Amino acid sequence: MYKESDLVAIAKRENNKKRSYLVVDPLQGKHIPVSPKAALDLFRELASKVKNAYQGERILFIGFAETATAIGSQVAISVGGKYIQTTREVIDDVNYLYFSEAHSHATEQKLVREDIESVIKDVDRVIFVEDEVTTGNTILNIIHIMQKEYGNIKFAVASLLNGMNDECLKIYEDMAIDLHFLVKTNHDRYTEIADSYICNGEYIEPDYSENKVNQLNIDGSVNARRLLSTYDYHKAVEELWKEICKKMTVNKDKSYLVIGTEESMYPAIYIGEQIEKIAKSVKTHSTTRSPISVSNDEKYPLHTRYEIRSMYDDERVTYIYDIAKYDEVIIITDSKHDEKKGVYSLINAIRKNNCNITLVRWN
Repeated sequence: MYKESDLVAIAKRENNKKRSYLVVDPLQGKHIPVSPKAALDLFRELASKVKNAYQGERILFIGFAETATAIGSQVAISVGGKYIQTTREVIDDVNYLYFSEAHSHATEQKLVREDIESVIKDVDRVIFVEDEVTTGNTILNIIHIMQKEYGNIKFAVASLLNGMNDECLKIYEDMAIDLHFLVKTNHDRYTEIADSYICNGEYIEPDYSENKVNQLNIDGSVNARRLLSTYDYHKAVEELWKEICKKMTVNKDKSYLVIGTEESMYPAIYIGEQIEKIAKSVKTHSTTRSPISVSNDEKYPLHTRYEIRSMYDDERVTYIYDIAKYDEVIIITDSKHDEKKGVYSLINAIRKNNCNITLVRWN
């Protein structure tokens, strides 16, 4: 159904000596604005591969922060079972299983130990959900930790893209770890492609000046960094949509952008899909920790980079790319922090092309 050209655009990582290129997925709803329905249809297609393989099994799905959190959420909801995502955020009063993602700009990943231990004896299989698997080493890191801690467990991996070479595939085959993916990729030329671009796009510095914004506070949030029933997760985002509908009107003749924040992507994409059933045009993408170079080249995936601060931590530099002009922009965040720099820098970035902005805090 999907081809490599549908799911792969090559960008250049900024100041990353471990891997100079970044695979940017035009349909994923992270860096590039996309139809929310197109993103969720992609994730549902991946879910169908897993669902057919493990009917009757009790599954724990683990989605990888930050780019694969929405994929993991939708795959888990489509198949059913338990779900938790890895995180780089601080969660109070818990212990962690730590592992690393060597090629990333932010290498530390972690899972809440207490949540894994509360469910691990009651599942038949753990399925890791990723956007792309290149070597499989990051997933092997957490598999080795879980095997050491909890003994013999069945594992599988579901990803949109798989770029593993024969040697890496053999390791997984020998360990009886199933691999499910939509598109097989070959990364041999990705560095060359990334290096061919001149990074002469527009780099916009953060603006922290105070700027008023319409804010909606909606209760009932669930935290996917903690163990969830997929039924409860889906029910919670459905209720979020109902509450948004009570407090604002979706106009069928307007264009909308729905923005997620870092690890919290799925609620924004889900709400975007609901709006897309009504409005003429809807796009979604999210803020990110990833510092990606931008270029004026039409073939390059990203052209304008807005540096902002995090909604979760005023000291953390984050980014959002290619904000176009819309009739209305809705930001959906699960941040519980009152980070002024984070809020104002994002609002001011959006205001360069847009004036009608609503910040939804899902509390």
